[in-house]
Amino acid sequence: MDILSSLMDGFATALTPMNLLYALIGVLLGTAVGVLPGIGPAMTVALLLPVTSVLEPTSAFIMFAGIYYGGMFGGSTTSILLNTPGESSSVITAIEGNLMAKAGKAAQALATAAIGSFVAGTIGTALLVVFAPIVVQFAVSLGSPSYFAIMVLALLAVTAVLGSSRLRGFASLGLGLAIGLVGLDIVSGQARLTFGLPLLADGLDVVVVAVAIFAVGEALWVAAHLRRTPLQIIPVGRPFMGKQDWKRSWKPWLRGTAYGFPFGALPAGGAEIPTFLSYVTEKRLTKHPEEFGKGAIEGVAGPEAANNAAAAGTLTPMLALGLPTNATAAVMLAAFVQFGIQPGPLLFENEGPLVWALIASLFIGNFLLLLVNLPLAPVWAKLLRLPRPYLYAGILFFATLGAYSVNLQAFDLVILLVLGTLGFMMRRYGLPVLPLILGVILGPRLEKQLRQTLQLSAGDVSGLWSEPIAIVVYIIVALVLLWPLLFKAWRRARPRTAAAVAGGTVAGGPAAAGSTADRPPADRPTASDATPANHGQEKS
Repeated sequence: MDILSSLMDGFATALTPMNLLYALIGVLLGTAVGVLPGIGPAMTVALLLPVTSVLEPTSAFIMFAGIYYGGMFGGSTTSILLNTPGESSSVITAIEGNLMAKAGKAAQALATAAIGSFVAGTIGTALLVVFAPIVVQFAVSLGSPSYFAIMVLALLAVTAVLGSSRLRGFASLGLGLAIGLVGLDIVSGQARLTFGLPLLADGLDVVVVAVAIFAVGEALWVAAHLRRTPLQIIPVGRPFMGKQDWKRSWKPWLRGTAYGFPFGALPAGGAEIPTFLSYVTEKRLTKHPEEFGKGAIEGVAGPEAANNAAAAGTLTPMLALGLPTNATAAVMLAAFVQFGIQPGPLLFENEGPLVWALIASLFIGNFLLLLVNLPLAPVWAKLLRLPRPYLYAGILFFATLGAYSVNLQAFDLVILLVLGTLGFMMRRYGLPVLPLILGVILGPRLEKQLRQTLQLSAGDVSGLWSEPIAIVVYIIVALVLLWPLLFKAWRRARPRTAAAVAGGTVAGGPAAAGSTADRPPADRPTASDATPANHGQEKS
């Protein structure tokens, strides 16, 4: 009853006329920016984060919730129309969605994505209401050793599954941790990595870092690699779903939600795994298998629902533990820091009215998103007719304006340019940007928990595993780090075993076995067969 009462109070705050207006503005802004090609929810939130800084905190976060869900919807629109996913979680949606658009079914694809987002977002937010306070009660019992272990797991697990190699992921994490060290030491007051510049004494603002790495880095990358040719715009028509489309979509919406929320709430879950699992599940359960690979509506409904349910799930550890599990949650954490609010176990106690108003606004923003975007889908398609030079020039303009508005310091523009160049180089050499952002945000907090743990144990390293939760987490960390090595060793041993078995069963005895060893079996894939079909597209 306490949860329901708090949620009702949150609705009372969020449903005031002014806050409703902020929610509507947030939905429109988030969708308008998110629908631009190459801009995902994380970059949308990073670009528009400074817009909320001038508002009162409750109104700012209500507007921020609209931007968050608006950016999620915008990412699916550009994936379907242009086959340009804003982030990795939208890749699966683009597979069947863009094929539907090319087959003249863009309206149905956009409609099932919008309604699926609404269904999954609403259910996911309801689960957030139920589980976030439970996670808080558990988190209050944790000490510094357990928090340190959980943060290490979050950093390592997210880093290990991103990018083309684990080495690149950890290199990106190292860059983020180094950037997080800039400023004065929290205990001794010693300047670190400030290069004698007084303006760096307070460290680098997370908003400036996020905008530089996401927006400026992406804009420079696209400007350097895409030819200035007009985009081929696919007409979307009027969003409409027939009876058969509804019948084929409602079960994938529910199954996608069931996949998305749990993975989103995990420290290293994210939305990529549940969207892939949803796509595979729908492909196996569909009554129209011939349509997969040609534009099946189930292949859009399920993954898009999983994506948005995972987005709601990411808010559970972010609000309850202060741990972001993806890039968008990391930027949202920066918004809390911007207002001097510390997400974590005490957030619901210290900032209860604000948190419950934020959660209530997620329901409202989700409904406004559906109400506004179904009839406006053709308008978003027209925005994509902008020439690329104007499009990315506008992105750079708003990024610069946003970074300058944080502290009104021209020095921040220098930092923006330097870190934007770093973001460009990271894309050039295949380094994922999410570990860097997580390192910048969690690095100082990780250091604080480490120091508190060592102080409590009088400098004894064994204090790091002095709690049962910490021991369990470190075991999981070891598995995360060692599993790829064990799996690789198993795969190396497997062909030898298979060859030995084949050699022993070939008719003709040892001579025949030796002849099979001299040549590969006909059904064994060669190096050229194992090469991915899109290997040659990596440089495009």
